[in-house]
Amino acid sequence: MNFVTKNIKWVMLISGALTSTMFYGLFAPEAALESMFGKSFNGTLESMVVRSWSALVGLMGVVLLYGAYSEKNRGFAIAIATLSKAIFVSLVLLYGTEYLAKAAPAIAMDCMVVVLGVVYLAAVALKPSAAQA
Repeated sequence: MNFVTKNIKWVMLISGALTSTMFYGLFAPEAALESMFGKSFNGTLESMVVRSWSALVGLMGVVLLYGAYSEKNRGFAIAIATLSKAIFVSLVLLYGTEYLAKAAPAIAMDCMVVVLGVVYLAAVALKPSAAQA
């Protein structure tokens, strides 16, 4: 646990930077969907939904980057990002198994961030505060 707490900033920086790359889906929604899931679409509704999803995922990357530099807000940032990534992984595993091969790199990274995020949050929660010591 000490290793994770000492290095969580780097985990947040790397995963935040990689997650932020999803902003490109705002400008190229079909390319983002194709690269992530191997599917394309045609239509305004699909474009709007993929652009919105890309923006939200990109913003989650920004939250991770912010939390990496703001120790005061780090727990909140990693908690929100961990929950978001856990939901995405769960949805792909429950409803999108046919996309696993194409989405494997993102799923692997998200699983790693979820595990490290949970370990970090548990370590912080179990750490005695200065008031208790």
